[in-house]
Amino acid sequence: MTVSWTNSAIAHLVSIHEHIARDSPRYASRMVDRITARTRQIGTFPLSGQSVPEYRDPAIREVIEGPYRVIYEVADKDIRVLAVTHGARLLPPQPPMADNVEPRNAADSG
Repeated sequence: MTVSWTNSAIAHLVSIHEHIARDSPRYASRMVDRITARTRQIGTFPLSGQSVPEYRDPAIREVIEGPYRVIYEVADKDIRVLAVTHGARLLPPQPPMADNVEPRNAADSG
């Protein structure tokens, strides 16, 4: 399946990179690479992530990479990455919206 990223999810990834890069640019790049590798995994195995317990919607799933939650939606023909958040943060009461989707790999953004 094709994996697309919402603009807000790409912004989250850029923010994560910038935050980590203040201390270690090399580790920041490695973390972003690990996160994007997980999204390649969900493209092949869309149901490999668990349902996000906060949302109780089987189409909204997540994979964990390090301290980050990669939240995505499984649709009929594609997968949309909705958010990348630190696991210690509370999620908003409603799932992130899937509008403003970029049909590209997030690794191309940075």
